[in-house]
Amino acid sequence: MTGGFVSIVGAGPGDPDLLTLAAIRRLRRADVVLFDALVEPGALRFARRAARVLVGKRAGRPAFAQDAINRRLIAAARQGLRVVRLKGGDAFVFGRGGEEALALAAAGVPFEIVPGISAATAAPALAAVPVTHRGVAPGFVVVTGHDASTFVPILESLAPNVLTLVVLMGVRTRATMAATLLHAGWRPDTPAAVVLGASTVGAARWAGTLDQLRDVVLDDLRDRPGTIVVGDVVRLAGLIDPGMDGTSRIAAHAAREQPTCAR
Repeated sequence: MTGGFVSIVGAGPGDPDLLTLAAIRRLRRADVVLFDALVEPGALRFARRAARVLVGKRAGRPAFAQDAINRRLIAAARQGLRVVRLKGGDAFVFGRGGEEALALAAAGVPFEIVPGISAATAAPALAAVPVTHRGVAPGFVVVTGHDASTFVPILESLAPNVLTLVVLMGVRTRATMAATLLHAGWRPDTPAAVVLGASTVGAARWAGTLDQLRDVVLDDLRDRPGTIVVGDVVRLAGLIDPGMDGTSRIAAHAAREQPTCAR
């Protein structure tokens, strides 16, 4: 192996403006970029000289197996290429970045981790929801809603209405999640919000209560990445930004004609 190197890079929550400078530098130097389905096309504009390979996974659709992605990373590096593995959000927050790092380490391939902005904090912030707030929520818990067998025991263990709950990849399982929290003693009127496609064009936001979350219909928006926030901090959105009626601030952030970092 001569000169090959892999950068596992977090692409942030969508808007290319939210890429880190370190991420942009790696993309500009890359020979090949293996990117996920949730990476916005605008982020790839920085990889002008690189071959681009989509290896993304989306629920309910054919996808690359993780082992196949690991093999591609190792093979490209062993060809002496500078490889960027571009993953939505932060690669180490439900992004399987740790699995890829372990595979590279076991294969003796040199690599680095370039953190990204996670949707766990960015999506609520773009909807004017602070995940912590003095006197309201002293901390927050982040879980994945992908698999009920994983998140149900965690939700059952939480003290009701103490911390803010942030759920990534949980739009499809929101009814089970809400029912679990209600059964565990959370108040039915606990504020809840769903942020869909945060920082992207066409972003949307629903706000209501935990009891309403159980039955709310979001199927027409199911293809957008979603972040669920449950807790009294959701009420603060209307005070921080009285004009936050579901889409205003999020869509405005994403609709700029050109990312400032590309100028």
